[in-house]
Amino acid sequence: MAKYDPVTMKDWQIAEIAEAEMIPFDEMCAKLEIPKDERIPYGQKIGRIDYLKCLERLQSKPDGYYIDVTAITPTPLGEGKSTTSLGLIEGLGMRGVNVGGALRQPSGGPTMNIKGTAAGGGISLLIPMTEFSLGLTGDINNIMNAHNLAMVAATSRLQHEFNYTDEQLAKRNLKRLNIDPKNFEMGWIIDFCAQALRNIIIGIGGKMDGFMMASKFGIAVSSEVMAILSVTTSLADLKKRLNEITVCYDKQGNPITTGDLEVGNAMTAFMVPSINPTLMQSVEKQPVLIHAGPFANIAVGQSSIIADQVGLKLFDYHVTESGFGADIGFEKFWNVKCRFSGLIPQVAVLTTTVRGLKHHGVNAGALPCPPGKPVPKEYFSASKETFAWLEDGVQNAVHHIRTIKKAGINPVVCINSFHFDSKEEHDLIRRVCEAEGARVAVSKHWQFGGEGALEFADAVMEACKEKNQFRFLYPNELPLRQRVEIIAEQVYGADGVDFLPEALAKAKKFEADPKYNEYATMMVKTHLSLSADPTKKGVPKGWRLPVRDFLVYSGAKFICPVCGAISLMPGTASDPAFRRIDVDVKTGKVTGLF
Repeated sequence: MAKYDPVTMKDWQIAEIAEAEMIPFDEMCAKLEIPKDERIPYGQKIGRIDYLKCLERLQSKPDGYYIDVTAITPTPLGEGKSTTSLGLIEGLGMRGVNVGGALRQPSGGPTMNIKGTAAGGGISLLIPMTEFSLGLTGDINNIMNAHNLAMVAATSRLQHEFNYTDEQLAKRNLKRLNIDPKNFEMGWIIDFCAQALRNIIIGIGGKMDGFMMASKFGIAVSSEVMAILSVTTSLADLKKRLNEITVCYDKQGNPITTGDLEVGNAMTAFMVPSINPTLMQSVEKQPVLIHAGPFANIAVGQSSIIADQVGLKLFDYHVTESGFGADIGFEKFWNVKCRFSGLIPQVAVLTTTVRGLKHHGVNAGALPCPPGKPVPKEYFSASKETFAWLEDGVQNAVHHIRTIKKAGINPVVCINSFHFDSKEEHDLIRRVCEAEGARVAVSKHWQFGGEGALEFADAVMEACKEKNQFRFLYPNELPLRQRVEIIAEQVYGADGVDFLPEALAKAKKFEADPKYNEYATMMVKTHLSLSADPTKKGVPKGWRLPVRDFLVYSGAKFICPVCGAISLMPGTASDPAFRRIDVDVKTGKVTGLF
C-alpha cells in the first residue's frame, strides 16, 4: 500500500488517510450480515453490537477458530502485541478468509503518558484512532461512574452513621452497618496516571462534609468493575456480580458489599450500555470488536468473554490478545478466562522481536534500556556482540513456548520484524523455536500490513487445523496454596513459594471456607520479569516467589496472591505524550496520538 509509509509517517497520519476510506458502521454490519435491530450506532463510523440478540440469532452456528496473541516478557523496547494481533487479522484477510478480532480498550492513563494508545501501529492499526484513544463509546466513563458511586454510597453512609443515632437511622430506613473507616477495600478511580492521588485525605471540613479519613485513587482500568465486565456472561450475571463487590469492612472485620449499601443495582444502570461490544476496523477494513480493558498484572488482562462469544460466531477466525507476556496474560487467558467462558482456543501466538530478545540476553552482557531513555545504538545493528545477546535472550521465548505447550494448544512464534534486523538473527530465532515444536513466521505487518503477514497467516491457519489437547494447569478443586505453587514453578520457573505470615493466615482462611473454592486464582506480579523482581531479565534461575498478601475481588470472584509491590495508580513521567497532542481549531482534527 504505497499511500501508507510507516517509516516516514506517524500513526495518526496513517489513520487520517485510512479513515477517509473506512467502511461506515452500517455498511460493515451489513457486510457481516448483522441485522439492523442488532446495531447500536454511535455516529457514522462506529457503534455497538447487541450481543444478546446476536448470540441468540447465531446460537446454532459453529464457533470459528479461537486464536490468542501473547508475547515474550515485555521490555521497554516494545514487542508490538496489538500490532501483531492486527497484522494477523489483516494477513488472514489478505488470504480471503472471514476473520475478525476482539481487543481491549486503552486507558487514558498510558495514552497520555509514555506508552501511548493500544491501537497497534504502522499499517496494522485500528481506526478510527482518535475515537479509540479518547473514550470510544464511553465504557471507561461508565465504569468510573459505577465504581465511584459505590464509594459515594460507603462514605456518605459512614458520615450518616457518625452523625445519627440508631433511631434516627431507622427513621430513614437505614440500619447501622458499623463501617470501619480504617478498613476500606475500595478507593476512588480516575483514568489518568496521577501519582499525587495515590494517598489522600477526604472529609476535611465540618460534620456535613463527610467523615475525615485516609483514602486513595487507582487508575480506572484497575477497578473491579472493569474486571467484572471482562468476565461477565450476561446482564443478569453482571448485576449479580456488581452487587457482590466488597467495598469495606465493619469494625468486626466482616465485609460490607455493594449489595449491603443498596448501590449495586444503580451501578448496573450505568453499565447497561457497556455490556455490548463496540465494532471498529483495521486500516485494511477488517472488523475488530473492542470490549473491556482490565490490567493484566493485577486483574485478568483480557478483552471480554462476551466479545469472544460474539466474534467466534461472526468470524471463521477470531483473534484476541492477552496483556503483557505469556507468564501473566496467557496464563490468565488459559486458566481463568477459558475456565469462566468454556471456550477452547486452538492456537497461541508468541510475539517476539529481535531487539526484545537481545534485551533478555543479560548473561551475555546485554545493555540495559531504562524506560524513557534513548535506546542504545547497539540494538539497531547486527554484530558479533549483539548476536551473542540474542543467543542468550532467545531462551526467554523458549520458556514461554513451553508454557503454551503445557496448555495443550499449538504455539506459533511471530518474529515481528524491523528493517534493521538481519536474516541471520531471524534464522537463529527460527531454529531455536522450531526445535521446541513451534511454528515460526517472520512478519512485516507494521510496514506492509496484510501483504507483509502472509507467512504468519499461513502458519496460524495450519496450526488451527492441527488437533490439540487443551487442558488447564490445575483442577479447580486444588487448594489455593497449591495452585500458587504450580503457577510459580511451572509457569514462572520458580524453585518454590514463600508465604509471608499475613499471607499464610489469609490463605488458610480462604482454604477453610468452601465459598472460595470457585474463585479464580489471579496472580499479582510484575510483568517485567518471569520472577517477582522486575530487574531480573531473561530466564532467572535459583529464586523463590514471595507472596506477601492476598486481595479478594468478591464480585469478579478473584483471589489475588500479591507478589511484590504493585501500584494501582501509575505515575506520569517527565515527558508524557500529552505534550505532543494538539487540535486543529479549523477542522477539529486531533494530532499527535500514537
